[in-house]
Amino acid sequence: METERQLLDAILGGESQAMRRLYDRFSGYTMAIALRYVPDRDDVRDVLQDSFVSVLTSIRQFDYRGEGSLKSWVARIVANRALDWVKEHERVTMIPDIPEEAIDDGVPDVDEVPPDILDQMIGRLPAGCRMVLNLYVFGQLSHKQIAQQLGIRETSSASQFFHAKKLLREMISEYLNSQKR
Repeated sequence: METERQLLDAILGGESQAMRRLYDRFSGYTMAIALRYVPDRDDVRDVLQDSFVSVLTSIRQFDYRGEGSLKSWVARIVANRALDWVKEHERVTMIPDIPEEAIDDGVPDVDEVPPDILDQMIGRLPAGCRMVLNLYVFGQLSHKQIAQQLGIRETSSASQFFHAKKLLREMISEYLNSQKR
């Protein structure tokens, strides 16, 4: 398989099929990322189209830092485009801050739920909760970084995350109970 460096060199060298190979290589991965933020597949296709246009028009500014850096860069562009889409098309309401003593660090039991079902559950979360959960869990951002990116308070990010976990826990419990019947 072609390395990221070889693929990047082919694109920068003007090889006509190289951009297609970039899309083919990362489209499934980026589809999964976009679906975490934007639950509708038709809307995700729009997000991906915009994302890959951005990738291809700005690839000359990309700073290669080793194998995996191109994939991470493309993923970051897709996540940012998906966030922009959510902010533009969905009503994003932030939950009032929850007192710190009420914040539970319990993690929903996601191991018992198939990944596609879990993705559907995440897609059903309110937009604010969904954005914060994805940025925290998958984007590995701190609440401080999330607050800066979304223009909210750090405590609001933590509250959204708490509420997202609570809702997911309820959905997972409901799912697991339905599987036992």
